Formats: sequence, C-alpha cells, structure tokens
Amino acid sequence: MLPWIQLDSAPIPGEDGELRLKQRGSEFSIMLGANELMNSRLSGSEEALATLTFERISNRPRPAMLIGGLGMGFTLRAALAVLPGDAKVTVAELVPAVVRWARGPMIEVFKGCLDDPRTAIHEGDVGELIRSSKAQFDAILLDVDNGPDGLTRQSNDRIYDFSGLKAARDALKPGGVLAIWSSGPDPKFTRRLRDTGFTAEAINTRANGKRGGARHVIWLATR
Repeated sequence: MLPWIQLDSAPIPGEDGELRLKQRGSEFSIMLGANELMNSRLSGSEEALATLTFERISNRPRPAMLIGGLGMGFTLRAALAVLPGDAKVTVAELVPAVVRWARGPMIEVFKGCLDDPRTAIHEGDVGELIRSSKAQFDAILLDVDNGPDGLTRQSNDRIYDFSGLKAARDALKPGGVLAIWSSGPDPKFTRRLRDTGFTAEAINTRANGKRGGARHVIWLATR
C-alpha cells in the first residue's frame, strides 16, 4: 500500500491548531490533529447537503446560497450541478491555504467548480459573514466542523448557540433553509434549532451515499 505523504500544512486563523494536506496516490486527506476532516474518496453526505437543501428552494428565482467551508468542493460541485444558471453561490473559507490547495494539488478533485461564474470565494469567517447579512440568502449550508460544535476552532461554537442560530435565521430570506452537516446525531441541537424558531429535522445519510459507509446527519432547518 502506498504511504501517506504530507504535502502542506496551514495554521487556522485565531487558533493554535493547523490543517494538514496529505496524499496517497490519487487520494487526498485533510487532517486536524488526529481527526480526518475530509477525504477525497468520501463525498456522499457532503453532496447530500447540497441536493437535500436544493429540494427545499428549487422553486426560487435567482437563488442565493452560502456554503460555509470549501473542503474538497463536494458540496459546491453538487450545488452547482442542480442550481440554475442565474444562481449565486458564495463559499466562505477561513483558511486561505485550502483555496490554494483547491487550485493546486487538488485541482482534479475540484473539476473546475471554482471557475464557475456562479461561484464567489469569500476568504474569512463564515460566522462573521452570517452576522453581517440580513435576509440575503435562500440557503446557508454549513460544513465547517464535524458537527454543531467548534472542532476546527473553539470560536465556531458561536455559530451553533442560540445567538448564532438567530443570526443565521436573520441572514435567510423568509422560507430560507439552514443546513448543517454532522458526523453524528445530536438531539439537543435539534431542539435548539426549533427553540430558535426554525422548523427543523435531522436526516440520516451515508458517507458514500448509496454505497453505504459511515452514518452522518444533516439538519434541515427552515425559517
């Protein structure tokens, strides 16, 4: 079996940790400490984040979507595949190196989605972008941690507490959807979404889509 080779590392703004990009043959992995945040062979649930959300907003003209976390581009690619030509997709990525990796060693993984005219990259904190936006988005998709707590950076906890969820609700247009990816269930978070005024449900999905894999959860919360 081919060994893993570390290609690069990058600090996380405002935190002590760093992300590491690794490669084994044609497979890529992004690590945070001992945690694998994403792998180029596992894309099913990240794609479902986009497609399940689109089902809720498919009748909206010129939809505006915010994706928190570029990752390996699976959610972005899936969104672009179903969104109409007049859509706008803003991708907020905190770590500039992730954008650089997308245009460099992982360019084949991204398949040109960063060059789609509907795509705009915002290098910065998605939480701050949400808080500064009012009734701007038809959908907000978050895949910046492994669930509704600040894994990549502690300050991300503010995205998932009551004030953060209220800010997300305010950033959505009426009837808009907040979608959050998680590596596992969290019934308390479902209740928190509902207590914030969302109509929320947790949907089970698989890391490899129809081919199975680990069980993940996607929350769909409608304003």
